[in-house]
Amino acid sequence: MNRRVKNNLFLAVCWSAAILCTLILSFLLSVIILNGAKTINPDFLLSNSRNFGAEGGIFYQMIGSVLLISGAAFISLPIAIGTALCKSEYVKNPVLQKISNMMIYGLNGIPSVIFGIFGLIFFVNFLNTGISWFVGSIILAIMIIPTIVLSSYQSMSSIPRMYRESAYALGMDKWKVITKVILPQGIQGAITGLFLGLARAVGETAPVMFIATAFSGVKLPGSLFQPVTALPTHILTLAQQATNTQALQNAWGASLVLILVFFIFSLSALFIRITLQPVSQR
Repeated sequence: MNRRVKNNLFLAVCWSAAILCTLILSFLLSVIILNGAKTINPDFLLSNSRNFGAEGGIFYQMIGSVLLISGAAFISLPIAIGTALCKSEYVKNPVLQKISNMMIYGLNGIPSVIFGIFGLIFFVNFLNTGISWFVGSIILAIMIIPTIVLSSYQSMSSIPRMYRESAYALGMDKWKVITKVILPQGIQGAITGLFLGLARAVGETAPVMFIATAFSGVKLPGSLFQPVTALPTHILTLAQQATNTQALQNAWGASLVLILVFFIFSLSALFIRITLQPVSQR
């Protein structure tokens, strides 16, 4: 078999894989959209759920999801940016860089259910926080920190060395270089990573199911240490009532809303990546 035949065969396999993935995704989205669009209306979006979600809407579930990911964003972003700055500007030893990369990639590869078990054992049982949306935000923040760190670090590392050298030549100290050069040029990577991480976090069920959310009977939390209802756990509850036609229809509607939120975060990350592209890459 000559090289041209091998190249054509490899190209055909790649195209076949890409088309297959596209067809599967299109099929899943079509099913969710066709079934969920029948349910979504102002009353469904703005009313309270009743009878374990079989009746009513998803208003408080949306509020609960927003609280969880907002808390995760506020907790994770400064920690991730600090970690990325440390790796980019202070850690110069190759061995330490490899160790830090191994730890970040390792944290990113931990299954989400393990984070939930950790939160249950450490926060709920050991610290006795109880079921709390704030604890859920902490766990989600830990989950998405690697995504933000890697995106931030890649953005900061891509800044040309002459930018740093020019800043030092103007008499700036290390802190000035970081705040006036590195952060303005690298912040787009952090924000992009944040939105990608939130797109993942908003659909997670296992990490928050036992530590942050209640399945019904909860509206707005009165403090940091009270539970909320969230879209993923609400969909799980409805799926367990699949024999109930109305509950199943509400599950399709809630699933479509969750998919739309996911796409909003993903498209926001793409938009920010394009519009906030650093000067060095334009």
